Amino acid sequence: MTNTSLIVSAEWLFEHLNAPQVVIVDCRFSFAEPQLGRQQYQASHINGAYYLDLNQDLSSPVEEHGGRHPLPNPTKLAQMLSTIGVNSQTIVVAYDDSRFAFASRLWWLLRYLGHEQVAVLDGGFAGWQKAGYPVTDVIPEPRIASLTPQVQTLMVVDRETVKTRKDSPKVVLVDSRESDRYLGLTEPIDKIAGHIPSALNYPWLEVTDTTGYLLPIQEQRRRWEQLEQAEEIFVYCGSGVTACVNLLSLELAGIHTGKLYAGSWSDWISY
Repeated sequence: MTNTSLIVSAEWLFEHLNAPQVVIVDCRFSFAEPQLGRQQYQASHINGAYYLDLNQDLSSPVEEHGGRHPLPNPTKLAQMLSTIGVNSQTIVVAYDDSRFAFASRLWWLLRYLGHEQVAVLDGGFAGWQKAGYPVTDVIPEPRIASLTPQVQTLMVVDRETVKTRKDSPKVVLVDSRESDRYLGLTEPIDKIAGHIPSALNYPWLEVTDTTGYLLPIQEQRRRWEQLEQAEEIFVYCGSGVTACVNLLSLELAGIHTGKLYAGSWSDWISY
């Protein structure tokens, strides 16, 4: 795989399009129009790709606390992945058209289930099309496999942990939202504007360029160099989705101390 096993190029994916151990997942989604991603998938997608929906598949139902996109039940998610051919040997390639926002969520969730062989498609669906690679509207048949989740509980933190440890000298809290939301100048989604006290702002959109390609690895390293010494980095966003783009960036930079505050800002303000 190119650069790193966490990111693959359209060229690599095209060469492995029919490899039996590769499963491709379309994660396109729109917060504004929740049905749009599925409609786009039904109209046109990478050959052999399955669709997983952020709200239906990659989150569990919203409750009073836990944020707008609570983590899915690991057993249910593993069962769902089993029906599209994912087992312990599978290489999963996730893509979207939103600068890794939703593909990274699946990337993080698979690692959370203990499945390491997962990558995000550089350039997303637009990059694939631009390169002239084939697309289709044919929905692939289910593939039977068996994925047993081995949940990595240490990858995630809850509100209580954030609250009690965020001011520790060895812990850094990272807010992944756009600067205007971090500063409380605008809040298009949540009821309250602002950020968790002591959080630093590393907007998730800084991981890629405007066309959805990963910025060079040395840039990812430079971006996080101030936080290299931290023992733990708690990463959040609005609802635990785009924070995963920063967690991917941290891994690419060789920093393995990132943890997701899954409920994120929408959970924080629910108390």
